[in-house]
Amino acid sequence: MTTLHSSLGPNPRLVRMFMIEKGLEEGRDFARVHYDIIAGQNRQDAQYMARNPQGTTPTLELDDGTCLTESWPICEYIEELHPAPNLFGETPVERAQVRKWARLFDQEVVVPMTMGFRAGAGRPMFQPRMTVVSMEAGAELSALADEKWRLFDSYLGAGNHIALGRFTFADLLIFAFANFGFTVGWKLPEGTDNLARFIEAHNQRACAAVWQDSE
Repeated sequence: MTTLHSSLGPNPRLVRMFMIEKGLEEGRDFARVHYDIIAGQNRQDAQYMARNPQGTTPTLELDDGTCLTESWPICEYIEELHPAPNLFGETPVERAQVRKWARLFDQEVVVPMTMGFRAGAGRPMFQPRMTVVSMEAGAELSALADEKWRLFDSYLGAGNHIALGRFTFADLLIFAFANFGFTVGWKLPEGTDNLARFIEAHNQRACAAVWQDSE
């Protein structure tokens, strides 16, 4: 059976949410192994490091032993196996639009947001195992991420979908990282009422339940 090696954090939960949106069930369609990343279990487990030498989560281990890493490619792999409901676009143009918004969000928000967290509130956990920027730089990165959240609020406008007028991977990515922020004490910056509405709307989706798990 395919196994999802998972943990806390936005990227493993993004994949789990994607699977739920696809109607895939843990235990029936895939197994899941949870790692305590706070304690560094993933990087201390020799078998896991053999599967993914970077030590990051998630990793999707296929029946033949092939291991896929990075949440976005994993989701695209799942989409190819289970094309309905469609979350990446049904035509080349639609897929380009979804990937455009996902890449913009990943570059403009996810990178500064996560680097800022690692340098600030997450510093005690991350500094022992990776290079982090200074606390001052971290604060600047967090402020930059908040500025970009406001930009995405303007892109979203009065709708609840960033692409194609329907729920896609791009929406899922935005929703996952907003919820990650909430779990570490972050709040939506001022001037993001559209995003607040977007988050409230998608909190009603079944996949949002992964953010209530204690793990």
